Parts: sequence; C-alpha cells; structure tokens
Amino acid sequence: MAGEADMTSWTDLLNNSTKLLQQAAPSTEFPPIQRSLDQLEALSNKLKAKTSRLEVPSHNIAATRLLAREGINAEQLARDLKSFELRVHEMAMLSAIQAAQRDNLRSFDDYMLQVLEDDWEKEKRDFLLNMSRLPTISKANGGISSSGISQSVRSLSGTATPHLSQGAQSMEIVPATEKPFLEKKASAYADVVRNLNAERERGLPFKVATAFKTTYEELASETSGSKSVSMQKIWNLLQALLGEDKEAPKNLSRKMVMVIGARRHLEAGYEKYILDTIHSHAAQAALGGATGNLQRIRAFLRVRLRDHPVLDFDASDGRRHPPVDTTWQQIYFCLRTGYYDEARSVAQSSRVSQMFAPQLAEWISSGGMVSSGTSTLVAEECERMLRLGDRAGRAGYDKHKLLLYAIVSGSRQQIDRLLRDLPTLFSTIEDFLWFKLAVVRDTGGASSSLALVPEGLAPYSLEDLQNYLNKFEPSYYTKNGKDPLVYPYVLLLSIQLQLAVQYLTKEAGNEGYNIDAVHISIALADHGVLSEGVGSGHKLGIMDAVAEIASIIQQYGSLYVRLGNLSLALEYYAQAASAMGGGAPSWMGHTSVDQQRQREIMLKQLLTEILLREGGIMLLLGPNGTGSEGALRRFLPDRQTQHLFLLEAARHCQESGLYDKSVEIQKRVGAFAMALQTINNCLSEAIGAIARGRADGDTRTAGLVYSGNDIIEAYKFSGVTSIQERDQIAERQTTLRQLEAILAVHKFARSGRYGESLRELTKLSFLPLDSRSPDITADAFQNLSPPVQACIPDVLKVALTCLDNVTDTDGTVRVLRRKIANFVANYLPRNWPQELYDKVAQML
Repeated sequence: MAGEADMTSWTDLLNNSTKLLQQAAPSTEFPPIQRSLDQLEALSNKLKAKTSRLEVPSHNIAATRLLAREGINAEQLARDLKSFELRVHEMAMLSAIQAAQRDNLRSFDDYMLQVLEDDWEKEKRDFLLNMSRLPTISKANGGISSSGISQSVRSLSGTATPHLSQGAQSMEIVPATEKPFLEKKASAYADVVRNLNAERERGLPFKVATAFKTTYEELASETSGSKSVSMQKIWNLLQALLGEDKEAPKNLSRKMVMVIGARRHLEAGYEKYILDTIHSHAAQAALGGATGNLQRIRAFLRVRLRDHPVLDFDASDGRRHPPVDTTWQQIYFCLRTGYYDEARSVAQSSRVSQMFAPQLAEWISSGGMVSSGTSTLVAEECERMLRLGDRAGRAGYDKHKLLLYAIVSGSRQQIDRLLRDLPTLFSTIEDFLWFKLAVVRDTGGASSSLALVPEGLAPYSLEDLQNYLNKFEPSYYTKNGKDPLVYPYVLLLSIQLQLAVQYLTKEAGNEGYNIDAVHISIALADHGVLSEGVGSGHKLGIMDAVAEIASIIQQYGSLYVRLGNLSLALEYYAQAASAMGGGAPSWMGHTSVDQQRQREIMLKQLLTEILLREGGIMLLLGPNGTGSEGALRRFLPDRQTQHLFLLEAARHCQESGLYDKSVEIQKRVGAFAMALQTINNCLSEAIGAIARGRADGDTRTAGLVYSGNDIIEAYKFSGVTSIQERDQIAERQTTLRQLEAILAVHKFARSGRYGESLRELTKLSFLPLDSRSPDITADAFQNLSPPVQACIPDVLKVALTCLDNVTDTDGTVRVLRRKIANFVANYLPRNWPQELYDKVAQML
C-alpha cells in the first residue's frame, strides 16, 4: 500500500509540475535559456553520479527517494527550469516507470538512467536545431535571438537545388534548407521532363503543359493572397494556348489557334466569375432548379441589373410595363463566357436584325475569320451607329450592341474609335483583352480573305494588340511589383511568348518563378510555337528567339552538371536541342532539314560537354564502354553515328589539350585504330601549325606522339584479335612513325641545324630524296596516308630553305635540289601551294 501511495504521489508530482509549466508565462522568475541548459546538464550528470553509487531498490519509488536526497521537489524544478528542459526529464522518467510496470523490470533504475541519457542527448540536439520554433523570450527576461542559430544551421547544409536568377544570363544555386519549396518544385518538374523525353523517344503523345500544370497543383503550396494572377493560372493559360485542353480547329493558322486558346481561357475564367456571382446572390439570381447555360446568363443579369425594372425574360405582360430589353447583353455575355451555341440561339430567336444573326453565326463557326463581305457590311453598320450617336440616352444594352458589331467586323479604325469614345467600357484588363482577342484577325497570309477588305476598314491584327500593350511599362501591370505575374500573364495572352519567359527568368523570388520560366520554355518549345510568339516589341528574328529559349533550357541543365547530376542534366540538354529542332516532331525527324541540322549540332555539343565531365563516359557509353548500354543510344541510335560522334569528341579533346580524355573515350569503345587515326590527323595538323610558325607547336606534337604510343600499347594488351583491326593499327602505326620523322625535320630546321634537318629529310623512305635510292613514282606517293600527304608540301618548303643555308662541298646539295624539283614537277594532281612551285622554279 505504501508503494502504491508513493507511485500515486510520483504521478501527481509529474502531472502538477507539467500543469505549472504549461500555465507559466515568461517572467523574470524564469532564468535565461542558456543558464537553464547549463543547470540541467549539471543536474543530469549529478543525478547519474549519485545513482551509480546506490544499490538497486526493491520497489518502484527509487527515483522519488533519490530526488528527495538531493533536496529537489516539484516546486523547485518549476522555478529553476524552463518548460522545455524539465519536460525532457519528466517525460523520460514517466516513460521509464510505465515501461517498468508493463514489463516487470527488476532493474528499474538502470533502465531509467539509460532512457534519461538517450533522451537527453536527442532532445538537446533537437532543441538547438529547432530553437527558432520556440516562443521568443523578451530581452528583459534575458532571452537570446534565434537568428544566429538559424544561420548556422543553414550553413551546415550541403544540399542544393538549381534555379535561375536575374535572367537567363545569371544562375545561382539555392540551398535546399533555405528554400525547400524551390527544391520540391525543381524535383517535381524534373520528373515531368524525364517522362516527356521517354515518351518522345518512343514517338508517343504527351501533353507537356498539362503535366506541368498537374505537377504544380500537386505541390499545393502557392497562396496567391491578394495577387490576381498565380502560377497555377498561368499554367491553365498555357494549357489552353497550346490546345491541350481542347482540339484545335484545323483550318486556322497556328497563331490564330493560340489566339482562340487565349480567348477560351478568359471565357472559362469569366464562367467561374458568373457562377460565383450567382452563388453569392442566390436570392436575386433566382436560378431555381434550371442548370442550362442560358439560364445562368439570365440569373447573372438579374444580379447585374437588379436596380433596373423588370427584365424582358422575366416579364409576363410586356404591354403594360415595358421590360428592359436584354437581348444584346445576353448575346454578349454568352460569348464572353464561351456559350456560343446559346449566343447564336438568342440572336436567331429575338429582335436582332435578320442581317446580324447569320453574320454572328458565321463568326462563331469560322473561329472569328469571317469573309471580307461580312466584315465590310457589319463594319458599315457599326460606323453608322457611331456616327449617329445611336448609343446616347439609351439603357446599358446599346454599348453591348456596339461591342458585338465591332467583334464581328474586326475593323481596326472602328475599334480604336469605340474605345476612344467609350473609355470606360471595360472594368478589368481581362475583359479588355478578351474583346481585343475576339476582334483579332489573321493578316499574315496572302490567301486570307481579309486581304480584300476596302481601304479604311483594315482588320485588327495581333501586332496591333501587342503594340498597344507594349506602350506601358511592366510596372503598370504589376502594380510596381506587388502583383508580379500580371505582366507575363498579359504577354502570354497577347502571344508574346518569348518576352513572357524572359520576364519570368528575372523573377527570382521565394516562389521561384524563374524555375517555372524554364519549364514554360520547354512546353512552348515542345509544341514548336516559339516562331509564333516573337512579339512586336522584340528585335530578334525567329531563329534568334528559338535559340534564346533553347539557351535558357541549356543553362538550367548546366546547373545540374555543376552539381554532378549528369543524368538529369542530360534530360534538359535533350530538351534544349529539341527546342532548336522545332519541338516534338524533331524527335522523329519530321521537321525541316535546317531544323534537324540545328538540333544535331546542339545535341552533339551538349553530349560532348557531358562526355568530358567526370562520370560522363560511364553515363553515355555504359559499363562496357560500347555505347549499347549507355544513354548515348537514346539520342544517336545508329552505331556508326555513335562512332563518328565519339571520334569528333575525341578530336575536340585533342584540340583542347585533353589527350587523356580522348584516349579514354576511344579505349572504352574499343576503337584503337580510330583513336590512332585521330591522333595522326591531329599530329598532321600540328606539324602544319609548326611550319606556319605556331609557338606552342612543340608541346602539342609531343603530347600527341605520347598519346599515339599509349594507344598502341593499350591495343597490345587489349586482347583484340580482329585481323582488320590489327591491319589498321599496323598501318596507322606506320603513319605515326612517318609523322615523327617529318616532325624531326621541322625541329632541326627551326633550331637552325639545317644540315641535320636535311639528313633527316633524306631518311624519309617514302620520299625519293636520298641520292643513293632510285626515284619513286607518283603512284607510290599516292599510297601514303592522308595525314602524311598533307605534311609533304611544308616539309619540302623547309628543305628548300635549308638548302639555301648550307654549303655544297661535295655536290650533295645540287643532287638534292634536282630530286626535289623532279618530284614536284612529276607530282599529279597539282594541288600543292603555289608558293612551293614558285620556289622550285626560282631554284631551277
């Protein structure tokens, strides 16, 4: 019974002390956190020392007695310890007691002290790392700031994620601990890029903008707050622009398809606005059980015109109380919301003139591209209304009639006049842009029927809209940066794609809009629409615009190269090359010859960059080094193309002085003869550079000779038994030795040792210059390898220079002159430098 009473007291002690700590507010009675930590640690050590000298009690109140010996009670702990420190011990003790009771442990004190030690170390680490999460203690209470610890924690992190800052020309690496959302965004987008490339390789369809949009929505971390445009809204717009949400019309240009997509996006947004209005004014809307689109428009008009008399569609007797005629408003708001069938139905069944109803139907069915005759007739009627002031003194519906006539006519002059005379037509920029997109006509093609529009009724073009929007600075749209996505949203709506991407790359805030910019670029490039979105405010040409977008994608991928993630860098590099090639069709070779050439050039350049990085050979060529198991086959499936690429890469390495890397590449694919041929070609060019006076020629040729010998040695121990490979190695080894001999002639001549240079020249068995050997035929010379043949003119010029600087004591010089002259005269075809022929002629 005594034991049970003691246990009850112990439990009450813990509960009471916990309540005291939870209710305690920061005050001068609580010591500073750091002093409490020191006291707590000292107390813990003292507790361990005292307990280690005690015998194990036979009952479960040992901990209470131990605390009593130390003169410590719950009230003293509540005064001396902050809630965090005391809770560490209290919870650990309670856990130990409960575990001992469950398991009937005989050594409770040992178990309790072990739990105390483990929990103390863990909680102390967690406390220091999460100091910023604790309530801030006022300076009057001796508290410390958490900023220093937070900065220390950030500095410990080595994890990083790439994102753009200050445009495409500047990028930075952001620590993941500082911007975890950016890390998640970059990772999620990267998964989409991987899937996109995989589907493109197989020639399968993939809705890239939809995938990015879905991925962004899954992040579920953006809070637009007071901002009118969010990144999710921009992805929705891109989905509509690129036609991934609805099949695009077949008879329209790509530019007009994008215009219609932008307009459809604004219509979907307005539909949501109408439904929200009806829902928030349910009594006034009086929608009832009707769910049709036209019923929704009428319910919206009931709310919008609630201060007006009875509306026409609600009037039971129009003769006694003439209702408000809402015909034009119904048609306009049906169009504004995308309810085209309902707009056509209202026009056909109302008091709309018999002329306008079919003209409106033509505008709807043609996607806005009405015939020149229809455009002219409607424009003339619109001009008449503007001229006579038909709108003055009428109810609000007249302006909607003018808007509808202007939309169908598409006349630039009437639209400008309408907006000038009625500057308050639109209350939001989205309403304004929808109207402008509705009146845009495709004026780019010579076959367009609008080319027949009479003078003075020129159609409103997309360039007209772009020019108007670009008159205002970005700050006008973004409210001086407070709503940063409005400006790129406006640019995208007006099909100024590249300008929108460029602006977003400069927005390196906490939301990481520059990361979105890169992946927006990928979506636009994959659809091949960059040529349609240069924009009137851009001075670059179409190809320059495509190259700039490809560069943005490439630079983003290069950040992963710097991080050592070559696999992910390769995915972005593939998209950069695809952008240059025209997008998705380029994967299957369905773009123009020039686009395919641009894609191939960029792809090989980027593959070479990865190849030269640490781990790049393993990634591209696979563990066996043949390329059949590596990533190279994804982009260069043909084996011969792979070898040509590797030779080109090896040559690039040689020219860059990366001889070891070149040898490694060739060894991994087992192309020893090809590698040696590359060395010979490079050595031949280097010898030519020496002949032209290049200062660093000796160093370069020495490295090439060493690399060539290393390849020969590697071949000997490779176990390759191919007769063809063996013969090629023997042939190219002979070429290497011949080039070494020619190199010796040049070296002696450059050092002024002309006699030794001539002696080395006469040792060249493949040239008929030894006085003791017979002349060889031109056919024998033709059998020399091209690298050696390329060096012959220069070595002969050097020989003539040496002959001019030595004394003929025994007639040897005269014989050598004659042999050189005969050899040059008999060589066909005569494609050597004219300078050599002139020197021989002067010598004779």
